[in-house]
Amino acid sequence: MSVLAQIFALITAFVHVLAFTWEVVLWQRPGVHQGIFQVSTADLPPVRLWSFNVGFYNLFLAAGPIVGVVAWHLDYATVARTLVIYCCSFMALAGVMLFVSDRLAMSRPKGAGVGGAAAQCLPALVAVVLTSMG
Repeated sequence: MSVLAQIFALITAFVHVLAFTWEVVLWQRPGVHQGIFQVSTADLPPVRLWSFNVGFYNLFLAAGPIVGVVAWHLDYATVARTLVIYCCSFMALAGVMLFVSDRLAMSRPKGAGVGGAAAQCLPALVAVVLTSMG
């Protein structure tokens, strides 16, 4: 697995750790729930369960590429490639679905989620391609 593949795998993990931080640790801050997720303060209580669960989902998913890169450095190449390809593929596909939900304006105005979809999808896709190449 090339250094560039490892960098993109770790960028992908960072994006998901950042999402965890926003969704679990900093969720109550207006700059996060209103600014990033466009959830009003009045809607925080009913949305809290969603943000908490999705936040931990993102954290657990981020562990895959991190463990994959560590496994690579411990000479477990098959484990490393498997973890990075599977987890980053999952993340890339989730980014595609985030883009689809944005196009359908499911929870925010159309176009508001494109940045998040790109941040979730593109580094993961690059990591999958680079890891698959060797």
